[in-house]
Amino acid sequence: MNHLEIRVATVADFNLIRSISERTWPSTYGHIISKEQIDFMLDWMYCDAALAEQFEKGHQFFISNLNGTDIGFCSVSAEAENATKQNQQKAFKLNKLYVLPTAHGTGSGKALLNKAIEVAKIAAASSLFLQVNKHNNAYTFYLKNGFVKEAEQKFDIGNGFFMDDYVMRLIF
Repeated sequence: MNHLEIRVATVADFNLIRSISERTWPSTYGHIISKEQIDFMLDWMYCDAALAEQFEKGHQFFISNLNGTDIGFCSVSAEAENATKQNQQKAFKLNKLYVLPTAHGTGSGKALLNKAIEVAKIAAASSLFLQVNKHNNAYTFYLKNGFVKEAEQKFDIGNGFFMDDYVMRLIF
């Protein structure tokens, strides 16, 4: 029987987080964006300095482990949003959720998503939102898990590269 656990990541997990990203991104994004953009984004988001900054800003990382093997991770953080001038809503953002391609279908992605939702709810957030590339198969995963597309946005990330995303939200 399979045993899936979710644990809190620490700074000691930087290499693991980077390794999972490097093994996941080519199959996730290789048909969507160029290898140059993948390399740029991996360096931008997953170098030690970037990960340290994310931890310092309060991003919480979690690792999924199946039968003793680390197979995925997610990151979630509190984000202040102005729903209206009178009413400031507290939302959380799912910044990252990646599972090794060889571990798709194990329930790891769902378990990581549930952990992010749990963290947001415990903090009394009103919603959990995320950005997902318009052509990423994960879009369907998020729809199946109750998220609603609320916007389409292009983000200039530098070096002539853009992220062309849907912004999705799950309201609690």
